[in-house]
Amino acid sequence: MPDADLLVAGGTVVTPAGRRRANIAVRDGRIGYVGTERPDAREVVDASGLLVLPGGVDTHVHLMDPGSPEREDFPTGTAAAATAGVTTIIEHSHGHPVRTTDDLRDKRAYLEGRSNVDYGLAAHAWPGRHAEVEPLWAAGVSFFKVFTCTTHGVPGHDAAALREHLRATSLVDAVTLMHCEDESLTESAADLLRGEGRVDGAVVPEWRSRDAELVAVAVAALLVRRTRARATVAHVSNPEVASYVARERAAGALIAAESCPQYFLLREDDVEEWGTLRKFTPPARARTGEDEARMWRLLRDGVLTHMSTDHAPSTLAQKAAGDIWEAQFGLPGLDSTMPLLLDAVARGHLAYEDVTRVYAEVPARTYGLWPRKGRIGVGADADLVLVDPGARSTLRNEAVISKAGWTPYDGREITGRVVHSYLRGEVVAAEGKPGDARGGRFLPGPGAPRASAG
Repeated sequence: MPDADLLVAGGTVVTPAGRRRANIAVRDGRIGYVGTERPDAREVVDASGLLVLPGGVDTHVHLMDPGSPEREDFPTGTAAAATAGVTTIIEHSHGHPVRTTDDLRDKRAYLEGRSNVDYGLAAHAWPGRHAEVEPLWAAGVSFFKVFTCTTHGVPGHDAAALREHLRATSLVDAVTLMHCEDESLTESAADLLRGEGRVDGAVVPEWRSRDAELVAVAVAALLVRRTRARATVAHVSNPEVASYVARERAAGALIAAESCPQYFLLREDDVEEWGTLRKFTPPARARTGEDEARMWRLLRDGVLTHMSTDHAPSTLAQKAAGDIWEAQFGLPGLDSTMPLLLDAVARGHLAYEDVTRVYAEVPARTYGLWPRKGRIGVGADADLVLVDPGARSTLRNEAVISKAGWTPYDGREITGRVVHSYLRGEVVAAEGKPGDARGGRFLPGPGAPRASAG
């Protein structure tokens, strides 16, 4: 009888600690061996000349399902994820928010058989409803999403409401993902800009200003430290914001800093040309190549702790249905984030070890998925991504699998290609083509009894 179900042989295994040629044996969906020996296996995959990375862990994803599945649904969005090398996501849909344990139960039931990758689910925190924190955490949510400004129809938390929420999470050691923009500043800017009759793209960075983000982050990070809570600042857009997070972290705050490719690769003035197709918030802040280089340095150095997509897609038609004020916020990102990180290595911004750290290990650790997810080691799920580091291609709208059907990086030449993606030892995408087995499982958060796994 073979020792393993699958043997990935001869590849260069990459972890945050380094890389080495090794064979990986998989049995019953878990990694059973990593080393130079060659166990017998029912199936052998020759990974010679390829890199083997842990499957990507993207912890900030919106699939709009249920809610607005015409923008994105779980089957399509998770097919995009798998094809791009992401095997685990944490999802929350603003259009159908999880606010109670009943909401979570209903969403779990609805999603059975709809996902091609493993997934956690986040809850939305509502001002004044911090009593929901403890039961939701025990029921298995991965984190609580908090807004400090009313966005996507979700009410914002002022400083008092945020403090009460963080106190409640501190009592049960729950994690919060904080969208930080100061509502008084965004509202006053909107009133002024609307009063002037402005509908041009440059409205966005004036409305969702640098000061609005910075003020909210400074307050939120301080409250995280004062309440002894655990939290992440979502989509950090520029080095000044990162410095405030780093300052509170140095003072003892348990606070992570997430960023996204749009803050490294898109420019603030792009919105003047592209309008609603560059409407996301916080907006792009980079104005020069040095601004982008500083963001890459912060990511390499760990000030920015990890990457996500903040995948929030709309189709081209949906983006065109309204002016700059009415159009939906958000960009598609699941198709492109891993490829862009691989390309960042080719361009000298990162090492492959950094990619595994910021898009697998750190997000898995931050949200309680480690050691099952985010690593290549004995006992971990066999979530593996085979990468051809020298393959060159061009990102194109027509290749996008997401329902969005477009990418803000259309026409960008990249180096590095995901060849195969494995979820618990089973192929979920190959040579740019997704499978549709829908074998993804619900991953309960760390506050839930382990027996609640789906």
